[in-house]
Amino acid sequence: MAKAKARGFGARIFIFLFKLTLALVLFSVLWVLLYRIVPVPVTATMLLDDKGITKDWEPLSDIDRNMVRAVIAAEDGKFCEHAGFDREAIEKAMQQNAQGGRIRGGSTISQQTAKNAFLWQGGGYFRKGLEAWFTFLIENLWGKRRIMEVYLNVAETGIGTYGVEAGSMRYFNHSADRLNTTEAARMAAALPLPKKRSVKNPSGWLARHGNTIRARIGVVARDGLDSCVYE
Repeated sequence: MAKAKARGFGARIFIFLFKLTLALVLFSVLWVLLYRIVPVPVTATMLLDDKGITKDWEPLSDIDRNMVRAVIAAEDGKFCEHAGFDREAIEKAMQQNAQGGRIRGGSTISQQTAKNAFLWQGGGYFRKGLEAWFTFLIENLWGKRRIMEVYLNVAETGIGTYGVEAGSMRYFNHSADRLNTTEAARMAAALPLPKKRSVKNPSGWLARHGNTIRARIGVVARDGLDSCVYE
């Protein structure tokens, strides 16, 4: 009798967890489909920012192509090749981790977009697992152009500043629709640490890094590494 009750309780728990998982999967899919159509109104990162929120959503057609090429050059040269994950970067990170080193970088633009739009900053296997799931969803339900559009509108570009339009107005006093290669490269160079890296007056390593990105913009253009965004 006791064993039968235990089996019945276990079955109810299993059914509950199955239904909960199914509901969460359905919710996440609907959430991603919603953001395929409407601008992302706010993110967890924005809400947790004690410096406030300055943002201005712009369609990709109103963002200079130099900016698209700059972030591809700086952060994800294989953006148009991969399906959301850079296997080579992941393998390098795993090797470094196995050696006891600190894992750095490796996230694609798709992964960063998934994290920025749907999740929170910080590490942990649970967060990374959710990031992988949302990356899979946006790659398959949005496509590369929408991923890039969302990324350039929700990425933190300065203290309390989000999106390249707000960043462009803050640093260069003009809209993102006419960013030149130097301006785009400087913004891209600062993206990983926008609260600490100077966009207007970079110096030392940051200035050299910006110059490298500016040169790579030409490579992205020459080799069509941004072609998937403009198909």
